[in-house]
Amino acid sequence: MALVVLEVLIAAFAYSAATCAVWAHHASGKNYWRVTALAAIGLIAQPIALVHMSLRTGAMVIGLGTALSLFAWQVALLLWLFSLRRSVGALGLVVYPVAGLCAIAGLLVPDPHSARDALDWPLQLHIILSMLAYGLLTLGAVQAAVLSIQHRQLRRRPPSGVFTTLPPLQTMEEMLFSMLRLGFVLLTLALISGWLFVDNLFAQHLVHKTVLSIVAWLVFGTLLWGRHRFGWRGQTAMRWTLGGFATLMLAYFGSKLVLEFILRR
Repeated sequence: MALVVLEVLIAAFAYSAATCAVWAHHASGKNYWRVTALAAIGLIAQPIALVHMSLRTGAMVIGLGTALSLFAWQVALLLWLFSLRRSVGALGLVVYPVAGLCAIAGLLVPDPHSARDALDWPLQLHIILSMLAYGLLTLGAVQAAVLSIQHRQLRRRPPSGVFTTLPPLQTMEEMLFSMLRLGFVLLTLALISGWLFVDNLFAQHLVHKTVLSIVAWLVFGTLLWGRHRFGWRGQTAMRWTLGGFATLMLAYFGSKLVLEFILRR
């Protein structure tokens, strides 16, 4: 247990330092390699801690805490990979501290007593597709929030703070919809794989998750159609993005919270 605590603390400290480095990069132009290096330490320490926390007596136990930590790690990893090629590092001001907090939550929030046996590969594929879709759409939601603040900053003359170093608004919107398109494709594949491989997708313990996931898919699909057909952008695009994200998070984490802490399943 002491080893797990140390691993979580290393991850949380590394993410905190990476957040400070992101701020320093945008505020004073310091080299971005510090962010990359510090975030990499967190990205290595967090999954090691997750392995130690989730493997119990040869079976996999993933409760609300470990699910939050795993989800946040995957989002941070996607951001880190995107940052290697494109200037999306400002998102680290949100993603990296949240990843650190979720790493701590994985340690503090108790897991359910029941363990799950090894999963078949089709179900593992469904889980991987779902996590990747959630991760990309979460990055899209963070990007939409940054865009919303950037819109407000543009009304000021001149913009202040880190927003003076962000890419142009049009570039930021193009990046947002690139994330949303890929996330929507992965979410579509995740829903199809769930329909094919999950027994009774509308069982009592899955129905809320399934219905809310379909609603989120419809929200993102409508947004992408509106972008293509009517050129939706600005506050309209941001509201739809954040609405779809909230629905998607409620589908997974809301259902997990009810099952584990209210229904005790």
